[in-house]
Amino acid sequence: MATTAFALRIAPQPQALEAIIFPPPGRDDAWAALERAVCAALETYSNVHRGSGHYSIVSTHLYEQARDIVLEHLALPKDRYVVVFCTPRRAEVLKAQLRPGSYHCASSEDVGPPLGVRAMAVDRKALPEGIPYETGGGTARLVAPSWVIWAHAPDRFEAGTPAIVNVIAFAKALRLVEQLGQDAFRKPPADSRTAAEILYCDELESYAGRELLDELGRTLIGRGVNVPTANGLRPFVNLDNAASTPTFTPIWDAVRQTWRQPGPVQQAIIDEVKSICAEVLGAPAAGYDVIFTSNTTEAINLAAECLGRESEPGVEPVVVNTYLEHNSNELPWRRLPGGQLIRLPVDDEGFIDCAELETILRAYNQEGRYGRKRIKLVAVSGASNVLGVFNDPAEISRIVHRYGARLLVDAAQLVAHRKVETERWGIDYLAFSAHKVYAPFGSGALVVRKGLLGVDPAELERIRSSGEENTGGIAALGKALVLLQRIGWDVIQEREQALTRQALRGMAQIPGLKIYGTQNPDSPRFAQKGGVIIFSVKDVPPNQVAARLAEYGAIGVRSGCHCAHMLVKRLLHIPLVLEWLQGLILTLFTQVALPGVVRVSFGIENSDEDIDTLIRVLGDIARQPRASQDRALQPQVDDYARAVARTVYSQTPC
Repeated sequence: MATTAFALRIAPQPQALEAIIFPPPGRDDAWAALERAVCAALETYSNVHRGSGHYSIVSTHLYEQARDIVLEHLALPKDRYVVVFCTPRRAEVLKAQLRPGSYHCASSEDVGPPLGVRAMAVDRKALPEGIPYETGGGTARLVAPSWVIWAHAPDRFEAGTPAIVNVIAFAKALRLVEQLGQDAFRKPPADSRTAAEILYCDELESYAGRELLDELGRTLIGRGVNVPTANGLRPFVNLDNAASTPTFTPIWDAVRQTWRQPGPVQQAIIDEVKSICAEVLGAPAAGYDVIFTSNTTEAINLAAECLGRESEPGVEPVVVNTYLEHNSNELPWRRLPGGQLIRLPVDDEGFIDCAELETILRAYNQEGRYGRKRIKLVAVSGASNVLGVFNDPAEISRIVHRYGARLLVDAAQLVAHRKVETERWGIDYLAFSAHKVYAPFGSGALVVRKGLLGVDPAELERIRSSGEENTGGIAALGKALVLLQRIGWDVIQEREQALTRQALRGMAQIPGLKIYGTQNPDSPRFAQKGGVIIFSVKDVPPNQVAARLAEYGAIGVRSGCHCAHMLVKRLLHIPLVLEWLQGLILTLFTQVALPGVVRVSFGIENSDEDIDTLIRVLGDIARQPRASQDRALQPQVDDYARAVARTVYSQTPC
């Protein structure tokens, strides 16, 4: 690994990074400089804004600094303008809601690298009020069955996990263009490869199964990075995979190689990744379309938008989902024109009662008990981001189709962990994100049965071209799916369940620690449990548990309601009157921390040692629940984040 990565690993003190001085790149080195910057960002990548670990703090700093770089590039004042990062299609929708002259747009298409990023710098006073045009994760601060407190700008207009790495790359490219000229990226350097070479060939192609899993782990970008803790430098432990996954060198190589290819090769990559999705997800091209989006949220919003355009005389549409859902599979269905959303309860472990689902469908669609109301769609999560359970999509589909409805599966937490059989299970819409499949480069997909989108050809082309502009992200998704398939989902399940079993047994021995959902590894239901565990520690607020895990163990987790507010409030037995009071408090005091739970989530990069570290630090926290939270470390973490940002946004190599 090159110099900067080495510096981060063995001497991550900010002064060590600042002491490294490198000459600026020449014009021919713009692509190499961009790749070095992205590699440095990937070393400490995590999801932004709500994570407690060092990596989330660093990625948030990089992402928010990208907004400042855009405003500097456009010569616009920070106090007047706010930057919203969009896909091409989202940018056009936002423009249509703004008055002329109230916004400026910077595009990755104009700069050069195929990132699929639009940066909309909008006059704060001109931002549209009310419900955002796309809803889901990040757009809401608090959700109840009948009301929503929306987030402030820019979060309210950036539904779902943003294309964090691509945005950082875009900001870096802007700086390189300012330094080297507008043509810095116009002619990619010669690196002629075929789509097949990029997607299927790598240094690990002789491995498969458990051997590939072990070898791939050694290529984890950021493996062994030390971060400052109250106990000195410690290797960072990522237990926040449900929020976003890190990536591996073969996947990153596919991205940077794709960036360097001419248009015809990039188009061949897009076409081949559609074939990969069709094969890996069991959705043959004869019956399904693959529409690339930026994330699961955009994919579900697209499905909701298309369903909302359908019209059946004399019918009032109804959508059924569950109290298990992430906001991204709940909020979009509230906007169905003339429609209604009803929610199916789940038990304390997160399992759906299929008999109750059938009763509801029969009452609406067969017996006509509710007049003209008919259930058109059942939208459920394939795996819960809170309780970690996998419901049975095949059984749900059997019931749904018996009564003439369709099935949408939010597969954001499913694709990386279990084999998916879209056609065999009878799924009509499958939505998922690449950033939860070890490919965090701003892509996702809606896999949809042919003929269901119901949009005219011109609109369909705009939808397709928006997602397909991000060719590097699409290549990353394809490469990640190829690698996971070569490992085998049985191997992945075995590894993740072993980690979950180890964690549950260790956490059960900690006094004052309460686990929610499936707790017993010997339970028959454990086979349907993924590597997600939520818990609380007596007398320690969840945000403090998360902060102390980071400060004393270098462990990155997440706390709060995890964009599943209604589920978490029910698990915590928060009554309706208190729920209303929470909304009032959050409206009046915007920075208040509301009740929630702590979540740890495992991925294929985690080890037994990671779980041992978690159990040890949790035990220390539980034994000293009233210990004051040591915030003296925060300046060091902030300095660390700023030092990484200087490395990324300067010309230092990785």
